Amino acid sequence: MTDANEPEPVLLSKHAKNLLRFLHLLPARMSSHDSTRSTIVFFAICGLDVLNSLNLVTPQMREDIINWTYGGLVVPRADEKQCGGFMGCRAMLPQTDDAKVLECMRQYQWGHLAMTYTSIAVLVTLGDDLSRLDRKSIVDGVAEVQRPDGSFSACVNGSEDDMRFVYCAATICHMLDYWGSVNKESMFQFIMRSLRYDYGFSQELEGEAHGGTTFCALAALELSGQLDRLDATTLERIKRWLVFRQVDGFQGRPNKPVDTCYSFWIGASLRILNGFELTDYAANREYILSTQDKLIGGFAKWPQSSPDPFHTYLGLCGLAFTGEPGLNAVMPSLNFSMAAHAHLKQLHEHWRANNGLSHLSIDGSGDATATTTTTKKTTSSSPLISAQ
Repeated sequence: MTDANEPEPVLLSKHAKNLLRFLHLLPARMSSHDSTRSTIVFFAICGLDVLNSLNLVTPQMREDIINWTYGGLVVPRADEKQCGGFMGCRAMLPQTDDAKVLECMRQYQWGHLAMTYTSIAVLVTLGDDLSRLDRKSIVDGVAEVQRPDGSFSACVNGSEDDMRFVYCAATICHMLDYWGSVNKESMFQFIMRSLRYDYGFSQELEGEAHGGTTFCALAALELSGQLDRLDATTLERIKRWLVFRQVDGFQGRPNKPVDTCYSFWIGASLRILNGFELTDYAANREYILSTQDKLIGGFAKWPQSSPDPFHTYLGLCGLAFTGEPGLNAVMPSLNFSMAAHAHLKQLHEHWRANNGLSHLSIDGSGDATATTTTTKKTTSSSPLISAQ
């Protein structure tokens, strides 16, 4: 019998089994998410990693997931738009030998920033060396969807452009250790124009400050090496806005109900600003656990609601920030484990050590200039570019 005074336990094994099921079968209620399967794989794989349970993914299944992920990679031909990156599903890859059909479908194959971010994150988390990626092609695709105001669209056609995709652009360029012709100065100006009077960031210009997009803004600034451009007073005011989002759990906006996912969005933002210790860990934990499904595992948005991979993963990350036993540490701005981040850093070191020819130096305006370096041979046969 459990002591009534003991804190409720986190059902680690049930959460792991819950996430693992989503890698095998999606329930009918999630059919509307078919075009974003990559994000569901991201929540499941990265969630298992935070749970220290990646061993549940067998070597064969790991290989299958890596190959499936690469199956969504789009590498544009010379006569096509710069639309490199990953697709979210395989609906645009018909199983046919009909050349006309294949060529027609080719017109609808392009990378999507959110799917590209989550796909690369999955590959890194599974320990892949990213050798099958054409880093330049992908970052060229990122630069192609940057708008004149500095924001980014998700893809080359038919998409919103806002802070969510600014974040995705920053994660992609950071993970690939290359910014190409992405205009970081323009991106910085868009982010700062989105800072509201109350010192939260909005999703788009003239919008309302929001916890999720405040995370996107701060993480993009950190990943692009520009967070230190904000003065101390501004940083303290942003931190104050974030701390005031805690009720027991965290809310995304003033006068809104708390929600499990904001334990990550607000928590990670405060981690980036070194202010998470200002929050009430116990109250945060108590709210997250009030959404825990004790029968099948997983976390929900609110108590008495159905769990889903999104809230399960972000709830686990929120608990990891508080030092919950049994959970791996999370790298806030990239939103995956510190173990995955360590692997990514090794890839960066390898690229920098083995890529020869010239390195590109990107100035504040996003213009590239070549600098001379010693030519070195590399054993890599992948179409990589010089790191910067």
